[in-house]
Amino acid sequence: MKIDLYSFLFYFFAVFTAGSAAIVVLSRHILHAAFALLFTFFGVACIYILLNADFIAAAQVLIYVGGVLILILFGVMLTQRIGDVKFIAIPMQLYGAAVICTLIFSLIIYVIYNQPWVIRTQKEITSTTERIGIMLLNDYLLPFEVASLLLIVALVGAAIIAERAKKRW
Repeated sequence: MKIDLYSFLFYFFAVFTAGSAAIVVLSRHILHAAFALLFTFFGVACIYILLNADFIAAAQVLIYVGGVLILILFGVMLTQRIGDVKFIAIPMQLYGAAVICTLIFSLIIYVIYNQPWVIRTQKEITSTTERIGIMLLNDYLLPFEVASLLLIVALVGAAIIAERAKKRW
């Protein structure tokens, strides 16, 4: 059985992502779980790159790694006595979760093996970022601008609320 480079990279990043996600779930230290989440997000971004979804991969890194994960890490690191925080799972919850996970995994395997997969010819690989940019600036210009105005209004509103709260203190 010969595996090409694409298949090898896909399986490598799939195992890497699943392994780091398992560390997130099973880790007893919240800081270890947060850093494992970083590797999970990067693994998902690498799989997006392999699927020729470069825009989604960039958004994954910018939004989840650059925003959400950094916010989680700051929240964790600014908490008092972070080294003392341990997760304690009740054994009954672990058994129930194991049963549910086994059922879902079995369902997924059943669907994979009983699905009649259609193999199509591969299209020419092109960048999705250029097409998304053209669509945003041509076909969807009005919704794009409305969304940007909405975000600016929300940002100004948050600044006003924060200033009022600051004056009360």
